Amino acid sequence: MQAQVLEITTPAKPEINPWVIACVVMLATFMEVLDTSVANVALPHIAGNLGATTDEATWVLTAYLVANAIVLPLSGWFSALFGRKRFYMTCVLLFTVSSALCGLAPSLGMLTLFRVMQGLGGGALQPVSQAILRETFPREKQGMAMAVYGMGVVLAPVIGPTLGGWITDNYTWRWIFLINIPVGICSLLFTSLLIFDPPYLKRKSIKDGLKIDYIGLGLLATGLGALEITLDEGQRNDWWSSHGIVTSAIIAVVALVSVVFWELRQKDPVVDFHLLKDRNFAISTSTMFILGFVLYGSTMALPLFLQTLLGYTAMQSGMALSPGGLAILVMMPVVGFLLGKFEPRWLVIFGLLISSIGLFQMVNFDLTIDFRHAVMARIVQSLGLAFLFVPINTMAFYFISKQNTSYATGLINLARNIGGSTGIALSTTMIARREQLHQMRLTEHLTALSVPLQSMMESAKQMFLSKGADPVQAAAQAQQLVYQMVQRQAMLLAFLEDFKLLALFFLAVIPLMFFMRRIRPKKGEMAVE
Repeated sequence: MQAQVLEITTPAKPEINPWVIACVVMLATFMEVLDTSVANVALPHIAGNLGATTDEATWVLTAYLVANAIVLPLSGWFSALFGRKRFYMTCVLLFTVSSALCGLAPSLGMLTLFRVMQGLGGGALQPVSQAILRETFPREKQGMAMAVYGMGVVLAPVIGPTLGGWITDNYTWRWIFLINIPVGICSLLFTSLLIFDPPYLKRKSIKDGLKIDYIGLGLLATGLGALEITLDEGQRNDWWSSHGIVTSAIIAVVALVSVVFWELRQKDPVVDFHLLKDRNFAISTSTMFILGFVLYGSTMALPLFLQTLLGYTAMQSGMALSPGGLAILVMMPVVGFLLGKFEPRWLVIFGLLISSIGLFQMVNFDLTIDFRHAVMARIVQSLGLAFLFVPINTMAFYFISKQNTSYATGLINLARNIGGSTGIALSTTMIARREQLHQMRLTEHLTALSVPLQSMMESAKQMFLSKGADPVQAAAQAQQLVYQMVQRQAMLLAFLEDFKLLALFFLAVIPLMFFMRRIRPKKGEMAVE
């Protein structure tokens, strides 16, 4: 009787061009991913406008990432509980409303609260969008569909700082949130008209025997929240010197280890870790973690290098990244086409090599490079990135049933986001610590008996004397100038080591591709060997 009611009330799915659906789901996905980075450059303006310090304002970023990470792996469970379309539209609505509230926030505390709401609404948009695309397109066209989706996921973090800087400089920081409102309204309207749940996706309810796993939900939320706080606040609070960071790290480890063991024993888990038994999915998820690590780590490090060492403005450093974003935009459809010609893992290996070459070009940067050199290195890196996202997803989901797609997309997107947070945290820490180390080593050679140092100090002193300084002032200014030169050289060496580390991470992934089950393209489809 109950099945008959479901059959009567479920609307028939009309024939809709799948590319229209791809564009609809990409709207909300692009908007959500953009918000992970668009606020970064506006932090000083937010802090000044709301009467807070810049350190306090960083909770605007942390709050969003924590809430986002918590919801990501739960998207499959919530889709089964409420229905995918209903859950997706609820998330878009919550994201849009909270964006409006962020733009109108009167204080930092209220803005942080609204960012938590925004993260809760936006966290599920990526995995649900990916699941919708996978079921909308036939298998032989899923590569191209993922390319469209990937353009939003990979391009948004690249253009986010540029767009955020432009809006903040020309209008006000509030508009970086308010621009989400028309996009969210359009997404809600098109989703209600064009997207429908598939017949095989049966809603579960408590009446049908579904048990809400409160322990699993609590452990997951606690673990991921503590992990994000540890990663985002670690360097700022000197990592293990802070009792708060140590406590947060211990909570994260205990809760996340516990939730894995707990969920593996549950009949209705909130996160299905059994999916990681599939070799392709497990390796692809690990590779996606490294992709997030390098993508977000380099997207943070390169603009910081240009601003702190070369004197670029936030807008100029963002413009150095933009051509790389255009390269990704152009190459994504090409990669989707190549998936029908070549085995996905060979495309991933090619992408890892090319992206590593771009990062090794950054290792050769010095303090005299011009804008063109920075742009070209980023373009080469981005060309490699374009060959990664789509083939990795193709390998990940090939052996995953459609019924488990929502659970799988949540896990792999969580891996990318946690990888991004880890990449930013490790790069920031490495740059700060290695700069101190190199500065100490360089100053060891600056002794009073050093002839080159004496010559440099004398030349600098004569320069300041010629500008009207008295001998005492000239000597002090010369000493300060030399110290600044040492600082810049130490910071340069730290950045170069970070770029090299990111490149090596990509190269280290290549051997994993040979453990993948082969997926051989054949007559428009992927054949398994």
